[in-house]
Amino acid sequence: MRITGKVVYQNLNGGFWGIVANNGNEYLPINMPEQLKKEGATVAVQLQEVDMMSMYMWGTTVRIISFHTLMP
Repeated sequence: MRITGKVVYQNLNGGFWGIVANNGNEYLPINMPEQLKKEGATVAVQLQEVDMMSMYMWGTTVRIISFHTLMP
């Protein structure tokens, strides 16, 4: 799937990075690239849902296939 959204840092359970899509859905990447770890960055990403549990209990667990940042 392809989404556009904002990168967020959640300071829960030790902290983690996620993406909140423009439609409000929350995604928890298991392979968040360092280039995307910028609070509030607008990104377009291609994701693949991953069937695994996360200790964070936040969002849908996904793997990032490709990405790029968008200008504001």
